[in-house]
Amino acid sequence: DRQRAAPAADGAILAPMPGKVLSIAVSVGDAVDEGDTLVVLEAMKMENSLTTLVEGRVGTIHVVAGQTVEKDEILMEMVPTDSESE
Repeated sequence: DRQRAAPAADGAILAPMPGKVLSIAVSVGDAVDEGDTLVVLEAMKMENSLTTLVEGRVGTIHVVAGQTVEKDEILMEMVPTDSESE
């Protein structure tokens, strides 16, 4: 199952539901395009791939594989491409 991960105004990617981080598909500094997978969460025995809605770079990653997260917990922070030039 794929879910779109819209960054908050500050670029934070939040967990859309409580679950377990199965994998992280990016590293700090990676450039990402719209639709790229960022994180795979397991919730209610289903794997959910969180994909980005914006182009940019991965700024900070706050979680590790195997970690349990709560709804709205910050998973990572993105730097959108349009703000990189400012």
